Amino acid sequence: MLPAESIIAFSLASMLLSLSPGPDNLFVLSQSAIHGKKTGFTITLGLCTGLIVHTCAVALGVAALLQSSPTAFQLLKFLGAIYLSYLAYQSFRAKPSQLENGLTSTPLQLKKLYRRGLIMSMSNPKLSIFFLAFLPQFASPANGPMAPQIFLLGALFAIIGMIIFFIFATLADKIGSFLRHSDKAQIYLYRLSGLIFAAFAIALIFAEIN
Repeated sequence: MLPAESIIAFSLASMLLSLSPGPDNLFVLSQSAIHGKKTGFTITLGLCTGLIVHTCAVALGVAALLQSSPTAFQLLKFLGAIYLSYLAYQSFRAKPSQLENGLTSTPLQLKKLYRRGLIMSMSNPKLSIFFLAFLPQFASPANGPMAPQIFLLGALFAIIGMIIFFIFATLADKIGSFLRHSDKAQIYLYRLSGLIFAAFAIALIFAEIN
């Protein structure tokens, strides 16, 4: 069982990491501002499911294998960059949506939004490598078997991230309520999203294992 001080320290670190700007929370913010918090909530669920997958990769040793295999890392890295580039392309092509009850019509079904969040998370090999370095710092063989501790920490990280992203989505929904009445504002938001995804795609291409 993890000691209370480890859980508290891990929770604080996880909060700070979730608040740091990244492609995930920026995507949730932009989509919630344009399409409402329901869209942001659904994407967040997909992202957090991906975090659980990365946690399993660490606990089962897959992340260590990925770290020791430059070929596998490069392959997954480029797949992630391609997907981010695809999202950037879609954002640049997006057009203003018509209003429906004060919200812009959601261009994707909830199932597709969930899948998009899941793929975004799973296609980033740096996340598995990060978890491989981050999670074990708060676990110890003295507290019992390592795998259950890793699973617990990963689940806690996902829950904290989900709560913070839900808050992001709610705030972005409030701020975006007046932006949805402006076609120009929607276009600017889409273009900004496209630039963000393109920047992170380039950064991922040049990312190293260590």
